[in-house]
Amino acid sequence: MAEHYEFFVTCPRGMDNLLQTELESFGLDPYKTAPAGVWARGTLVQGYRACLWSRLANRVLLHLATVNADSNESLYQGVYDIPWESHLAVTGKFRVMFTGTNELIRNTQYGTQKVKDAVVDRLRGQGTIRPSVDAKDPDITVSARVHRGELHVAIDLSGDSLHMRGYRTEKGIAPVRENLAAALLMRAGWPEIAADKGDFIDPMCGSGTLLIEAALMALDQAPGRLRRRFGFERWLGHQPELWLELRQEAERRAWEGRQGVLPRFTGYDQDSRVIATAWRNIARAGLEGIVHVEARAVEDFHRDGQWSETGLVLVNPPYGERLSERKQLGGLYQALGEAVREHLVGWRLGVFTGAPELGHAIGLRSHKQYRFFNGKIPAQLLLFEVNEANTVRPRDVAGHGDLRPKISHPERAQMLANRLKKNQKTLGQWARKQNIQCYRLYDADMPEFAIAIDIYGDRVHVQEYAAPRSVDEKSARERLAEALAVIPEALSVAPEHVVCKQRQRQTGKGQYEKQAATGEFMEVDELGSRLRVNLRDYLDTGLFLDHRPVRRWLRDHARNKRFLNLFCYTGAATVQAVAGGASRSLSLDMSKTYVEWARANLALNGANPDKHRVEQADCLKWLADKPTPDQRFDLIFMDPPTFSNSARMQGVLDIQRDHGRLIRQAMTRLTADGVLVFSNNFRRFRLDEDLSELFEVEDVTPSTLDRDFQRNPRIHQCWHIWHRA
Repeated sequence: MAEHYEFFVTCPRGMDNLLQTELESFGLDPYKTAPAGVWARGTLVQGYRACLWSRLANRVLLHLATVNADSNESLYQGVYDIPWESHLAVTGKFRVMFTGTNELIRNTQYGTQKVKDAVVDRLRGQGTIRPSVDAKDPDITVSARVHRGELHVAIDLSGDSLHMRGYRTEKGIAPVRENLAAALLMRAGWPEIAADKGDFIDPMCGSGTLLIEAALMALDQAPGRLRRRFGFERWLGHQPELWLELRQEAERRAWEGRQGVLPRFTGYDQDSRVIATAWRNIARAGLEGIVHVEARAVEDFHRDGQWSETGLVLVNPPYGERLSERKQLGGLYQALGEAVREHLVGWRLGVFTGAPELGHAIGLRSHKQYRFFNGKIPAQLLLFEVNEANTVRPRDVAGHGDLRPKISHPERAQMLANRLKKNQKTLGQWARKQNIQCYRLYDADMPEFAIAIDIYGDRVHVQEYAAPRSVDEKSARERLAEALAVIPEALSVAPEHVVCKQRQRQTGKGQYEKQAATGEFMEVDELGSRLRVNLRDYLDTGLFLDHRPVRRWLRDHARNKRFLNLFCYTGAATVQAVAGGASRSLSLDMSKTYVEWARANLALNGANPDKHRVEQADCLKWLADKPTPDQRFDLIFMDPPTFSNSARMQGVLDIQRDHGRLIRQAMTRLTADGVLVFSNNFRRFRLDEDLSELFEVEDVTPSTLDRDFQRNPRIHQCWHIWHRA
């Protein structure tokens, strides 16, 4: 009898029920679901089958042990007791993928190190040689997932995430991941439609992911068939003969799937460049001659007489971040509805959107809605049966290309409009007198509208705060739509100059990831200096408005000073120090993006790059190193992030835990009569009392809050720190 194992198969949020059904089809026995995965029992060959055939999974983890993680000793011993010699040669290479935290393990780097130590020590006990850690080309990947007091340890059979099929090396705009595309197809009923010889159309196909996944599904091709390597191939427990049999079966089924009459797979997109990308993806997937794409706008859609009488239209249209985009998208959704109602009666339409309120413009009644996440964006799959009985009048469409959000509470929206007008009258007048071009106009003043509104010249930047648990997602979306509907008129700005983003806590690489890729920079004036901002592409714009008084103080006290800017971001503080007459400056940040941005800001203001240098560096490592003779500064500004575990950093930064050490290290670089300006925006931050025994410390927070931020006094905290006489 084949040995049975325990597996944890991970997937994106919202797909666990679909994954459970899929695993059952492989012969596995699912016995528990989690928010992002399914626990199942089965044989090794069934685990292999999941790696090769799962269209939904991210990873297939072979569970080894559940370890007590309440203490360092129990965690280490539990991992050490696992017979690693059965999984990895003493001379082998491995990596650890650690997720989760608890009271003991406050960051993943600490947890990773503890697991590495236990594995290495166990295998080193087998001889004098020790295994090596290799993050890029390991023989095995150890998965360690901590939840509360337990650590689940497993071998990752997948290697890279299973959504990476191997055909998509290029991306179009806002691509859908391959396993999400497969989930959408399953929810839309594509397997049944394909079995009935229905056709498939994606009228906004982008780089072709939906088309390719639909074809692989209909042709019975294993989604992992094109992958070059799986994570189990150098694992000591691997059974190559079982794997060979599965690969041969997959090749046979792929050949059989191409026999007979095949569905037609057709995609369109108005962007000819992304169509070229789609063609290359189709070729890499081996689907030339089966999937057809061409450049054509939705408005030019017409029926091809060769299409079947039934089929599926599945589309992932743009969502729109700006109010003006939402209005234009209303026309796009309306054009899509008109096309399918005219040419594809009897078909099914699926629309996957992060703006489900735009679905009303399609002119059909949706009979099913499914919630998913497209990356971090909450989205819905809306399903429509295209027939006369489901046709409705498109709602709130005022002419082609204009869709205004439905205002279900006009009194509430009018209250917001009145508040914005009042704020603009008072704060706007203050800003003009102070010659301030960029300021905060509104900061969740009304609990019904949890947004922040900032003015950047003639532009309006709207940040939606995450809604409290007491407010459901639908209500939050409605309130945002109400706000976006009244902002342009209330503030007398053009709708296309309103930009909206949702703020969420960012850690690790997420702190530096782009939210969009417009490359739209604009110049603004602050205290007589010019600064570049980008309202769309990043979580923040490149200018922390609340620190304006801090930068003013630095400018006023920088004459003939040597200035150091740690965690410099886009260098706005350095620009002001240079404007104030700093003799030289050094600005450090570990992000290449922000280093280049800071250099551009300094160049914009005519700073001499030989005297005012910006360097890419891990500030934690730089501060920990012994200072060199030229690293003495009269004025230091340090505004670290609250938390960071970026892979580029030597360690993990927790500002509450680490600020004392950082300040003491920075003070070794401060001249005897110099001053360190230390600030952070962690709302529950408490400065170590020990620092007051070592240095002169003054809390200057009240003086660093301009009028536009005084209603939010915890936006940041700031101290001046000197050496004792």
